[in-house]
Amino acid sequence: MIKTTIYGNSLEGDGAIIKVAFASKDSEFVNEHFGWARQFFIYEVSERGFRLAEIIKHDEEDEDEEGKIDRRIEGIKEAGILYCQAIGPTAAAKVVRAKIHPIKVNEEKSIKEALEELTKMLAGNPPPWIKKILVQSQGE
Repeated sequence: MIKTTIYGNSLEGDGAIIKVAFASKDSEFVNEHFGWARQFFIYEVSERGFRLAEIIKHDEEDEDEEGKIDRRIEGIKEAGILYCQAIGPTAAAKVVRAKIHPIKVNEEKSIKEALEELTKMLAGNPPPWIKKILVQSQGE
């Protein structure tokens, strides 16, 4: 696993911040199965905006299924939300146990669109599942 931290404008001072992981082949769309994903784009999201914080890359070949899932979870463990195109039941259970909320999209979804939706949710009255993630992220 290769972790690249992106330095730039921080969201500090923008209120509550949630980290969100996106399984993507191209950095533009949610278009990858969790277990097959070679890269995850980690964004910080607040009610005032979002920014790319990290890129996690996996280059393992022919590895065991359990180890592959565990390494992907380890890479995104700071995220409160995971967007992916598909996720198997074993992986989904492990992701939930790691206190990451998986969101499966049926068709390719724009990462920017998902981030804008989350920003609006945080700026308004977030649903209970988002509030739970906010409480968990502040406890770290």
